[in-house]
Amino acid sequence: MVQRKSGGFGRRRVLQGAAAIGASQLAAPFIVSALGETPIKIGFVDPLTGSLSIQAVSEVQGAKLATAEINKKGGVMGRELQLLVEDSANDVGTGVEKIRKLIDKDHVNITMGDVNSGIAYAISQVATQKGILHIVPGGHTDPITGTACAWNVFRVCNTTMMDAGAVTGLLIKKYGKKWFMISPDYAYGHSLKQSFQHYLTAAGGTFENVYMPISASDYSATLIKAKAYKPDVLINNMGGLAQIDLAKQFVQFGMNKDMGMGATLYELEAILAVPPAAQSGFASMEWWWDQPGVPYVKEFVAAIYNAYKKPASARHWFGYVAIHSAKLAVEKAKSLEGIKLAHAMEGMELPPEVALQKKKVYYRAGDHELMPTIFAGEVHPPAKDSPYDVFTTEKWVDANKVLPLADTGCHMKFPA
Repeated sequence: MVQRKSGGFGRRRVLQGAAAIGASQLAAPFIVSALGETPIKIGFVDPLTGSLSIQAVSEVQGAKLATAEINKKGGVMGRELQLLVEDSANDVGTGVEKIRKLIDKDHVNITMGDVNSGIAYAISQVATQKGILHIVPGGHTDPITGTACAWNVFRVCNTTMMDAGAVTGLLIKKYGKKWFMISPDYAYGHSLKQSFQHYLTAAGGTFENVYMPISASDYSATLIKAKAYKPDVLINNMGGLAQIDLAKQFVQFGMNKDMGMGATLYELEAILAVPPAAQSGFASMEWWWDQPGVPYVKEFVAAIYNAYKKPASARHWFGYVAIHSAKLAVEKAKSLEGIKLAHAMEGMELPPEVALQKKKVYYRAGDHELMPTIFAGEVHPPAKDSPYDVFTTEKWVDANKVLPLADTGCHMKFPA
């Protein structure tokens, strides 16, 4: 058991930080009359309804916060930044329909989305056809910046190979090499299963994997199968509401007495939605709010809490980074042309107030994947005075070292 930190995300600390920021700075995006008449439009597609809505809502909140901050400071090159949000409803066809509406009818300049990896891939292809810069805040399936990489597509969140590579060794160390994995039956889950398989088998481990619908809510039959397999650890690869349901039922079945529970990602939104007995295991976090001494982190955490009365999560950071990345690209390119914006983003390093991490964070030129630090550690119940202190980092992993460019399968080509 990792010893928990003191001085966590307590209520008094949150409220003091939020008050210092000031409510007016954190209002929802607004029109700034002093800015240019023609706004710069960003179209954001995310599953605000459905099983992945818990993550999508946080992403959009982070994007709205960034938009408000940018407009308060004068916009982008003197022009208002407008954020147009559409609900993909966790459906590929709906997502494609919404991205086409944003491009063809709303005439957005830049597109973003989706939490669902299958939708993220589909709508990025539409943006490529249209020649528009597209940023994927939180869809993890590897081909997006791997074998199917495109000149106009950039990603904020990690690939599954990056997350699996960061936490596999820790899971083996804590539990053992015999795993039972439950994975969602769509692009993300298939990619994640392959990634874990790569690292686990290389370490001499064995596993069994069962795919479940991302909308699944009843895991009784699968958990019976898992118990019969007698693994060292059950890997909960599900996401959103499905991951929450699986974690709850894992405890209800008493399986936490027989084996550990782990995940590539056990996101803050999910951890806070389960009972204390299910707040356990080892996983990776793609951004974590408790980073003592790192500039601007406390201000960001306070801003999220002040605006939405909830703790800052990696999903908030994804949306926040995506909007600020677009702003930085426009200012660097001095253009809204997709190809010029893409060239501007290649190799672009995020400033400290956006990166919110100790080490350099940048978009790798060869595959357009953001290279951050990955936080791997223990999930645990919070202390009474720190309700959001539910994760303790055990190791910090350099994303570039976990997934070198040569291993991505990306062969980037720009239009002639």
